[in-house]
Amino acid sequence: MSGQTVTIPDDRAFASFKAECLCEEGWSINHNKGGITVFTQGLEEGKSIHKIKCRMVCKDVSAETMYDVLHDIEYRRKWDTNVIETFDIGKLTVNADVGYYSWKCPSPLRNRDVITLRTWLPMGKDYIIMNYSVKHPKYPSKKDKVRAVSIQTGYVIQSQGPANSCTLTYMAQVDPRGSLPKWVVNKSSHFLAPRAMKKINKACLKYTEWKQRHNPGFKPWLYPEQTTLPSIPLSELSIQHAESLENIDESSLAETQDREDSD
Repeated sequence: MSGQTVTIPDDRAFASFKAECLCEEGWSINHNKGGITVFTQGLEEGKSIHKIKCRMVCKDVSAETMYDVLHDIEYRRKWDTNVIETFDIGKLTVNADVGYYSWKCPSPLRNRDVITLRTWLPMGKDYIIMNYSVKHPKYPSKKDKVRAVSIQTGYVIQSQGPANSCTLTYMAQVDPRGSLPKWVVNKSSHFLAPRAMKKINKACLKYTEWKQRHNPGFKPWLYPEQTTLPSIPLSELSIQHAESLENIDESSLAETQDREDSD
C-alpha cells in the first residue's frame, strides 16, 4: 500500500490484487508438481522485496471451507506448525481487522513477526483475503525477533465448477528486513512453500470435524455481529516503513538441518 496514511482497501484494490494473483506474465515457475505450482520474481536491483506466488488445486475442498480455515485463528494454532504466536488486536470495520503473527524461520535465521491490517471480501463464488503491514503503538518490535514488512500478501480462493473443489492462490510481497542467503530463497520456493500449501489442504480436510467440536457456530468473518474484538480507530495506526526497522545481514549463514525437513 502506498501513501503515508493507513487506508482500508476498496473494491478496486481487491480487484487489482486478484488480477495480480491470476497473472503469470513476469513470473518464473520454480516448482510444478502434485497440483502445486510455485512462481517467483527476481529481486530488483538494490531492493530486498521477495515476491512469491503459490497455486494449488484442491479436489476435495470447497471454496467455503478453504475460506473458513484461512480465517479461523483458533484452528490455525493447531495446524500451522510455523506459527510461534498469533492473535487479533482489534477490528476496524465488518471486514477489516489488525493482528499479530510471528513465525519460525529456517535455522539458523532469526524468527520474524508482523503487525498487519487484514481485510477480506467474497466476490461471487470466489473469496479474497489480503493484508499489509501497519504500526500499532502498543506492539513495537521485539528484541528476539526481526519485524518483517508485508508490502501486500494474501489469498484468492476460486470455486471450481459444481464439484466440491477450489483453487487457492497465495501471493506474498514481503521485505524480510535482512539479506537472506540464497539457500533460503531456493528452499522457500522448492520446499517450504509447497509444504505449506499441502498443510493448508490437509487442514481443510479435517476442519469440518474439528469445528463441530470447537464452537461450531462461531464464524465472525461470516457473521461480524459475533466479534468480540475491540474497535480500533484508523488514527491509531500508521504505515510500517521498512527503512525504520532493523535490517540484518544473514546472507553468510549456512543451512542447518531442520527437524521438519523430513516431512
